[in-house]
Amino acid sequence: MKSKYLPAPEVEKLLKKAATTRVLVVGDVMLDQFIWGHVSRISPEAPVPVVDFERENYMPGGAANVARNLADLGVSSDLFAVIGNDDAGEKLKSLLKQQQIGCSGLIGSGQRATSIKTRIVAHQQQVVRLDRETKKELDQNLSNRLLAVIRKQLSQADAVIVGDYGKGIVTQYLLDELKTSCSQKGIWLSLDPKPVHKLDLRGLSLMTPNRKEAFELAQMEDHIRDANPLKDKQLTAVADKLLNELQPALLLITLGDQGMLLCQRNEKPFHIPTVAQEVFDVSGAGDTVIATFTFAVAAGASPLEAAVFSNHAAGVVVGKVGTATVHPTELLKSFE
Repeated sequence: MKSKYLPAPEVEKLLKKAATTRVLVVGDVMLDQFIWGHVSRISPEAPVPVVDFERENYMPGGAANVARNLADLGVSSDLFAVIGNDDAGEKLKSLLKQQQIGCSGLIGSGQRATSIKTRIVAHQQQVVRLDRETKKELDQNLSNRLLAVIRKQLSQADAVIVGDYGKGIVTQYLLDELKTSCSQKGIWLSLDPKPVHKLDLRGLSLMTPNRKEAFELAQMEDHIRDANPLKDKQLTAVADKLLNELQPALLLITLGDQGMLLCQRNEKPFHIPTVAQEVFDVSGAGDTVIATFTFAVAAGASPLEAAVFSNHAAGVVVGKVGTATVHPTELLKSFE
């Protein structure tokens, strides 16, 4: 789909800047395990499907999937987190190294287990998900060790993305220190918020909540969804409240099949309709949005151009099954 705000030749120029752009990713990382099979009968033991195993595969998840989205665009990406001293942690590092994602910022700890999310999928549909994880908040000693390795690489970074999935790595202390360090160096700082995790989110460069998260952050009820987001008085009231109270430079609210709403203080919100042709799986789409938007801004795109860029990227990944990423050729094809 052609875009008057970001023509295909400009997309090509932007993608060429990936090789000279560096983004650090900080937050909760996990190992995504997918078990694929087919269902031909119901269990005689309980009213549940019996899945006949076909294959399994592993992918980096959480903040690691944000880094994977960057790497697949050709962006230099380094990951910073605390993982367990366990087989899942080694498997995760092996996968990340294969995808040329910097792992020197992954700190192993005997106090934590590496998060594993196991999804059983049959006939392209997720049957069940099993989570094995540590949710305990990171103590200050481990937070300081993590911050020390981040600060060593911060001066060579164009942007930082915080991936908070409520697993304990992103504490208020860690976030405050990151905000201070990024502000001092003039480095862009993005975060995809999780309202269940109560944090002071004031002063970020970019926030990317979905509609549900935006309403929860604003502590407002979502009663009626208007077909036109720009005429949705509840949604625009939520955006105004978040902009005024949390003071992000940019607020990008993702709206699923309605696309995105780009909001800035003292400016009218801008609606970007979805370009998705088919939707098979939305898992990981938020990771794609924050990764591609942050890269685009770091590479010199305007906020509107970055929003259009990330909207096309999300439109590609929701058409795939599993935790997916978008490749430069796919993105260019989407614009052409």
